[in-house]
Amino acid sequence: MSGIKSYKELFIWQKGIKLVVLVYKLTKNFPKEEIYALTSQLKRASVSIPSNIAEGFGRQTDKSFNHFLNISRGSLNEIETQLIIAKELEFISDESLFNEIMFLIEEESKMISAFAKNLKD
Repeated sequence: MSGIKSYKELFIWQKGIKLVVLVYKLTKNFPKEEIYALTSQLKRASVSIPSNIAEGFGRQTDKSFNHFLNISRGSLNEIETQLIIAKELEFISDESLFNEIMFLIEEESKMISAFAKNLKD
């Protein structure tokens, strides 16, 4: 990771922040009774992605960073699953935003995997 001074320079972190913003926008219109259930789960899982990337970067070892990248990838899978559930329950009215998030999840997952391959074990 030579040359990178801050986790904020990482595209995987920047995309993670974008995903958080989009998830918050999407869940704004979920039913109020879901505020402590699916809405909360989605928000927490999305926030954990850039948070784990930042924490892993701060650990300053490739092995530790890789561990936190794996957690971020798991959170991406969690969000994808929860969004599929929300769609099946007809909580999602903005199809375009849903598709944008699903595309971003796939893109972010690939980017994290590629980034992790460049770290030493």
